Amino acid sequence: MNPSTTPPAATPAATPASDAATRALADAVREIEHHVAAAGWDAPVRVFALVRTQAALAAEPSLAAQLTPQTLAAAQAEPWHLTSIEQEGLPDAPDLETLLAGLSWPQTVDGVAVTAERVVLPPAAEAQMPADPDEALAWLLAHPDREDVRLAVGVLREGPTWCAVRQRAHDSDDQVGQGADVVPGLLEALRATLA
Repeated sequence: MNPSTTPPAATPAATPASDAATRALADAVREIEHHVAAAGWDAPVRVFALVRTQAALAAEPSLAAQLTPQTLAAAQAEPWHLTSIEQEGLPDAPDLETLLAGLSWPQTVDGVAVTAERVVLPPAAEAQMPADPDEALAWLLAHPDREDVRLAVGVLREGPTWCAVRQRAHDSDDQVGQGADVVPGLLEALRATLA
């Protein structure tokens, strides 16, 4: 997987504000992915609320003591600078889709991000997977072409999206693939939590 280091392409409807929001979201998703990667693999799903740092500081001035001088300077320079707040005590859910379906956010939250690990197969191999869920799981875990990946996916209320994907086989910060629409189904599930 080749990392993408170029900024997201502007669309005809893009504005300087939406470009700034997309850049801020991409920075936040990369930061979250690197933070989660530092804890290693085989981790549970993690969910993060995303708030504009300037608004968070205005609402809670004591937050400044928890931020580095570099973060404070970045927040002062960029109105769209985002702070991620990991959510603890998430409700029990049998899968990620069920967890997300049960989440909603107040208007003070500008966006949401999630990290999750998945096993992926080439499309040809997926067609051979057994229909029974228990057999499918055993088959998937034993398949020689399986790839373990970590997804870090974020959305903002204003519309921007960003994804980062790390493969266990290429577990290096400079090998993280990125893009605005890498995991469309997960992006839509996240967007629904902001409705």
